[in-house]
Amino acid sequence: MVEARTGAGADPVSESLYELDSSDPRGELIDRSGVSDEDLAQIGRLMRSLSELRDAEQRISEASQKYMKLSSPDMRAIHYLIVARNRGAVITPGMLTAHLGTSAASTTKLLNRLERAGHLTRHVHPTDRRAFAIEVTPETESAAMQSVGMQQAKRFHAAARLSREERETVIRFLQEMTAELSLEGVDWANGSVQRAAEDDGTTAYD
Repeated sequence: MVEARTGAGADPVSESLYELDSSDPRGELIDRSGVSDEDLAQIGRLMRSLSELRDAEQRISEASQKYMKLSSPDMRAIHYLIVARNRGAVITPGMLTAHLGTSAASTTKLLNRLERAGHLTRHVHPTDRRAFAIEVTPETESAAMQSVGMQQAKRFHAAARLSREERETVIRFLQEMTAELSLEGVDWANGSVQRAAEDDGTTAYD
């Protein structure tokens, strides 16, 4: 039996998380008949790379939330409002609610919190006097752009180094993987998906 080592040494379990022979040694999940050992190893490296990308994105997300002193839903709202300003779009609370996938009540709490902290302003809608429009403040936009925005923008360079044909291959791969991972029609996940839809992540920040 391989013993997982802690500390500075390598952890053989962590190193094998994305090797199919380690995660599915009896072939219960994946039928790899007809797939060569070389291809299996390359697929494993690809899955590890995807995991490393997710980890990098999670570290950026956590660092940005700490820097901005905001929650994940707050940061999503700020990002949406920055893009809206760049496109000259007028955003209403209903539009933000739809984007965040939360309830109207949760969005109201989020807006109240961000407005009190000076991150956004609300004013009468320019064409519908019954509605409110929301805008990110210039100070918050600048802080977000110069921190998480600048860091996230670096991924553009990796995409730009690819040829058009390579980018199409990557796009097709990501779209197909997204479709493969869809929970639509997956019985065991229905309850979890419903609970996730009801949980907007604002409880700790109300």
